[in-house]
Amino acid sequence: MRPGARRSDRTLRRSPGRRPPPRRALALGPPAVWGAVATTYKLACPLAQQGARIVTSAVFFAVGTGLVLHVRRALLRELRQARAVAGAAQSVLLRRLPPRVDGLSLAAAQLSADRGAAVGGDLYEVIATEHGVRVVMGDVRGHGLAAIGTVAAVLGSFREAVHDEAELAGVLRRLDRALARHLRERARAEHPSTGLDPDSPVAEEFVTVLLLEIGADGEVHALNCGHPWPYLLNTHGVAPLTHADCLPPLGPFPLPADLPVADVGRLLPGEALVLYTDGVEDARDARGRFFPLRVVLTEATRDHRLSPQAVLRAVLTRLLRHAGGRPTDDVAVLVLRNDRSLSPCAGSTGARGTARPAPTDPQPTNHW
Repeated sequence: MRPGARRSDRTLRRSPGRRPPPRRALALGPPAVWGAVATTYKLACPLAQQGARIVTSAVFFAVGTGLVLHVRRALLRELRQARAVAGAAQSVLLRRLPPRVDGLSLAAAQLSADRGAAVGGDLYEVIATEHGVRVVMGDVRGHGLAAIGTVAAVLGSFREAVHDEAELAGVLRRLDRALARHLRERARAEHPSTGLDPDSPVAEEFVTVLLLEIGADGEVHALNCGHPWPYLLNTHGVAPLTHADCLPPLGPFPLPADLPVADVGRLLPGEALVLYTDGVEDARDARGRFFPLRVVLTEATRDHRLSPQAVLRAVLTRLLRHAGGRPTDDVAVLVLRNDRSLSPCAGSTGARGTARPAPTDPQPTNHW
């Protein structure tokens, strides 16, 4: 058979005249035809105007009910398939973290405020590299499906940059460039013009980002762009990891030429960090009270001995109960614990060779 003839056959098979009708049309067609037949019968048939009115009405009602149930099942099946596809795509975007990464135990979860999405505007990732274990926690302005594109741009850049950049500042600059490029492309798509229109809603988008780098000896370095500092959990109690100042969020302002990477101490074996987005502490109950995250963490560490899974479960359970079943903003929580053995040279010292003090009450700091 000639190749041209084979292509012609494929063309005929794919022609509009031979295209199979959509599933929704097949599902909605029988009820529409049945309604037309029923209406015509009731208006034109003599039996419908005489003593058989009750019998015919019962038959029409029974058959019509069956068709409605058939359409409902078909639409629910399509909805389940669509949700399965969306869930698979979203799981690739915000993939499930392994239970352990280079001696660190992990537990993480995300709750979307949008009922139609499993992933919202929060993001996190933990990757072991030759430069140490690098962690990102971020929060995109807005929530739900509209923020997923920005999450994909930032996470995709992070997953590449952590292996390529030797310095944490280089990773942050890569994220900033990826976000700027994404916003420019989105602005052109929504508002056909060159550049980013200052009056465009896209120009107001921003992302808060927290970057951590945990070395083999537990040394922790951080860059914070407007994100809440994580909590440190140890046998002394619960306290913020540091009170250092934050940079502005990514997006509205350019990064400074000199990025101050903060040395926030050493994560000792058995200690844990709880990273979270502001949707956790901003969650309110029916009386307008904020969620007491530090109190919940204190109770969880007392009962579960800093187990990441148990701490995460306790926080989310109390949060959902506090918010009445679903938070009004996206929520993400990441718990990591240092399960590495204590090296002889490290002892029980902090980052600068002094014993780590017991956590103190947090001082008021201004987060962006």
